[in-house]
Amino acid sequence: MLKSRRGLLAAGLTAAVVGSIGVVSTLNAGAEQIPESPAPAVAPADPIAAEPAEPAEAAPELTPPAKLPWGQRPGKVRTGRDGASSKTLKAAGLDAAAPDATGEEYAPKGRSSRKSFLKSERTRVIPPTPPAVNAAADDPKVFFHYGVGSQAAVTEGAYANFTISKPALATEDYHTLAELSVQKGDGESAQIVEVGWNVDRVVNGDDDPHLFVFHWVDGKPKCYNGCGFVQYSKNIRPGDTLPQDVTKRFGIQYFDKAWWIAYDSEWVGYFPASQWTVDFSKSELIQFFGEVASPSATPCSDMGNGVEPLIKDGEKKGEPDPKAAKIGSVSYLNGPKVDLYVRPEGVGEKIEDRIYPPNKLSTRTFSFSGPGAC
Repeated sequence: MLKSRRGLLAAGLTAAVVGSIGVVSTLNAGAEQIPESPAPAVAPADPIAAEPAEPAEAAPELTPPAKLPWGQRPGKVRTGRDGASSKTLKAAGLDAAAPDATGEEYAPKGRSSRKSFLKSERTRVIPPTPPAVNAAADDPKVFFHYGVGSQAAVTEGAYANFTISKPALATEDYHTLAELSVQKGDGESAQIVEVGWNVDRVVNGDDDPHLFVFHWVDGKPKCYNGCGFVQYSKNIRPGDTLPQDVTKRFGIQYFDKAWWIAYDSEWVGYFPASQWTVDFSKSELIQFFGEVASPSATPCSDMGNGVEPLIKDGEKKGEPDPKAAKIGSVSYLNGPKVDLYVRPEGVGEKIEDRIYPPNKLSTRTFSFSGPGAC
């Protein structure tokens, strides 16, 4: 069921199984990367007691920093006509367009961390083309698969260059996405803000990449593109369609009692610090990752652009594939030197059994894509 442009609709979801991983350690930019800057949604936890519909959007009460996280003065992203496809935006050299319609605000969303990652959960949200096992179940299971670069880092925010792609999403799968998250705490004490792009038919109603924001309070997922997010820009907002096969910057910065979201050349909006009952004004963990959500432990969906990080055949076998989707030029705001710890996470108990292995290219850059298990 689709909603009119910018509309909201809720469905329930339960969070459940968390798997154990090792302690997060901590990617050095190639010549094509920008220099490191100077130190300067989802689902309610209980499907029975789903969150009530959100009230009308609050008007922005705060003013963002004078410059974007990467030091550029804000401008306006170049937008296309409402309903323009990601392919059309790419061909026209545009940055975003409002969609004709959107889908659910509540849908499965994974999270990774330095001590654990969300391996699977039960959900009442069904993909538009459900597999037989999901259609027959009262609370079908969804598995999360990740390609992660992370670092334990106290910062005021972070940013990076992301390859935006249009990966193939299997008909039975929920989403494939790429994101940046800033986090404090872990498990039930995890406070998280996220921004990125996703291909999610449940949330967006189509197969194009879209801008999304999301946040977690006390380890509980809130929702996509709402649940307290305050819109600031009059030009671009979460849920907008993004161009495919391009590289764009995404950033998060804490300023004036709010976590601000930046995309390309503009401040999008913010999550007020009042969303959290604890002091969440600095990160303790920064993460960048690709994520696939599927009812299968061996999903068929692409991550990134579907190109494997390492060449498999020929004279260059084992070398990095330059065509693979990347997250690069990772930079922190008033944080330590970037040195990402890169690894796959997911269902397999052994790292070699996990579906989407990323490849570390430097301390600040890694490729995270792959074709899935089919």
